Amino acid sequence: MASQSLCNGERAVVLLFISAILFSTPSSLFSQALVLFLLAIAALFLDIRLDNSNFSVPFKTRPGASSGIFLGAVTLPAVMISRLIQLSRAFSLHEVGIKELGYLKVQYWATSASCFGVLIFIFLLMRRSPNNSCSFSSNSPQGLKFSSSCVVSCAVLCCVSFAIVSYYGLHTVLLLLWVLFHGVAAVKLIQHVHNTFPSCASIGEALLVTSGLVLYFGDMLGCTIAKIDGYWIPLDLQYGAKRSEISTIIQGVVLGLLLFPIFFKFLLQIWEHIASSGHSEARACNEIGKSLIFHTSLAFILIVIIPLWMQFVLDFHMHPLLWIFKFVFSEPLKRLSLCIYWVGVIYASILRFYNISKNSKVERILLRKYYHLMAVSMFLPAVIFQPKFLDLAFGAALAAFLTLEIIRVWRIWPLGQLVHQFMNAFTDHRDSNLLVVSHFSLLLGCALPIWMSSGYNDRPLAPFAGILSLGIGDTMASMVGHKYGVLRWSKTGKKTIEGTAAGITSVLVACSILLPLLASTGYILTQHWVSLLLAVTASGLLEAYTAQLDNAFIPLIFYSLLCL
Repeated sequence: MASQSLCNGERAVVLLFISAILFSTPSSLFSQALVLFLLAIAALFLDIRLDNSNFSVPFKTRPGASSGIFLGAVTLPAVMISRLIQLSRAFSLHEVGIKELGYLKVQYWATSASCFGVLIFIFLLMRRSPNNSCSFSSNSPQGLKFSSSCVVSCAVLCCVSFAIVSYYGLHTVLLLLWVLFHGVAAVKLIQHVHNTFPSCASIGEALLVTSGLVLYFGDMLGCTIAKIDGYWIPLDLQYGAKRSEISTIIQGVVLGLLLFPIFFKFLLQIWEHIASSGHSEARACNEIGKSLIFHTSLAFILIVIIPLWMQFVLDFHMHPLLWIFKFVFSEPLKRLSLCIYWVGVIYASILRFYNISKNSKVERILLRKYYHLMAVSMFLPAVIFQPKFLDLAFGAALAAFLTLEIIRVWRIWPLGQLVHQFMNAFTDHRDSNLLVVSHFSLLLGCALPIWMSSGYNDRPLAPFAGILSLGIGDTMASMVGHKYGVLRWSKTGKKTIEGTAAGITSVLVACSILLPLLASTGYILTQHWVSLLLAVTASGLLEAYTAQLDNAFIPLIFYSLLCL
């Protein structure tokens, strides 16, 4: 029983995933691979202890989910090191410069620092916990020595790595402080996320989100700092890598919308103070006033503040909104036709499946998989024929989702209650009344592999990682497992061996069809079948075993293994 509890199916798949990454890492990335190895050991240690002790974290996590620390801590660093492996191949062929490779290395250290920071924070909480009854106590000499050695080793490796690249003009101390900033910010953010949205995410899910957000914010902040003063804060080389207009627009809009609730809350406090001290007529119009403040401030942020930030970071030579219109109408027939096709598919799907969700006994999990198939029909042609426009469309969809979720959470008149009722028709046990995340995870699961494949990419299937794993593999596994599954992976779980086999087989069939299609459109096929088989198998097994939000993790793991 003890050995079974120490190594469950999810941990075994993650160990397979990390082993494949480490085995494929070249000697030039030895320090990064060693840090990933130490991070995996520390995360596995904490994951086992949390799931096999009486310790409880001081914030509410999603009911029914394990801690997920092991999976959440290694996923994003593994993605970064897979991308580093890919760029190292390009660097040896003189296809990318030292700036791009150095920039990604700093991003990797920042991501690792964020994950290590959260692990250290949880470790300190466990040390201070009075109800911790684990046999391998964090207060024991073995526990202290083990955890301290991991942290010290990673700090030394980080210092050595920065000292090695210092001859490029980088200041080692300032870069270490920059990396340390990411670790501290990740700890603060994960506390804020769990306190603001209790019972909405496991620790692993929150760790993945917070480390990603800190990296995203830090990247934009680094670009801004480099523009302000690249002499005193020598980040200019690292953030001098070529940035596209589309990525800058998406980054600015997303970060602006994520920061907008703070600004709106401040305005709302002022408004409520004025309304409470005014006449009864003013109090009666409180909801309308709140709605006016929301829409006015949101329009001001999107039209004035965010575009100014974008123009400061990157020289657009025009307003970013005008640049978007110019980009769309540069190929009006293809791009407007694609927009009309998307609108038609979305309208027909929502109208059909929303009525089914209200009047049918079909399980919501199957209804949600129909949206996965809808994503395949929408995104697959665009990835092949209009990848840049699809990048922008993903950003617009994410901005729309964020705006609607803010409206739903704050109950902004007149759409707040309507959006809440509509979203409840498609929620399951992984969502809550406070925060609905399933549609975000599906969108980002399809978008992130495409965004990360921009620039150099010698693996043609890598951009399709989200579409293949979620749109085809996850969908077929759920449908076949629900209708025909008999043999279950575990006595307590619902996932079946038949469903997993169907998911893996369907993805392999889709890849065998997609590769010749890509070759006919001009792609140079360099995808290794060994990495493809490993990626499909690992992602399929993770879908069967994990209790985490699989839409968030499976595409990233599938993408990482495809890049090897």
